[in-house]
Amino acid sequence: MILSVLALLFGYLCGSIPFGLILTSLSGVGNLRAVGSGNIGATNVLRTGRKDLAAATLLLDLAKGAAAVLIVSFIATRRLPPLAAWPPAPVLAAALGAFLGHIYPVWLGFKGGKGVATYLGCLLAVAWPAGLAFIAAWLSTAFVSRYSSLSALVAAALTPAVLVGLHQTGAAMLFAGMSALIFWKHRENIARLKAGTETKIGKT
Repeated sequence: MILSVLALLFGYLCGSIPFGLILTSLSGVGNLRAVGSGNIGATNVLRTGRKDLAAATLLLDLAKGAAAVLIVSFIATRRLPPLAAWPPAPVLAAALGAFLGHIYPVWLGFKGGKGVATYLGCLLAVAWPAGLAFIAAWLSTAFVSRYSSLSALVAAALTPAVLVGLHQTGAAMLFAGMSALIFWKHRENIARLKAGTETKIGKT
């Protein structure tokens, strides 16, 4: 229990690093909070016109989730997270912490991003086949619809079922909750999708 709590806190600290905000500030782009939605994720960084910074933010937000899980796994088990029905509790705690840290970073008044990239990083570290399935679902939905938000929602909705299919019961339960939070964070996007006013990929 103590190790799981420590893993949750460690994951939270990793996840709460606002790479999008840091990169845009260091590059002289300006205050990311004053751009678009004000979120700290790659999609909003892209609205600054800097595709390179958006790509770097995406990779770093993904990496911080994966790193939190892998580091805790090595400390707790001296190996990568096992593809088992119930991964060690500290591993799942680290994933949850990293995800919550990105969405609710203490350094930014608990106002962060929507968590998709960090979710994916955690997923790849916990169960890489499910992570690849997430990427495939995102890309196929984006190809057909041209909506980034819809792609994320479809991929997040499918993830728990994929994990169940992989006999990853514990991870499935955790990521079901995380997927629900992604839907909550995308509630404005969902409203715009219903109204037909959501911005498509490549549009401003």
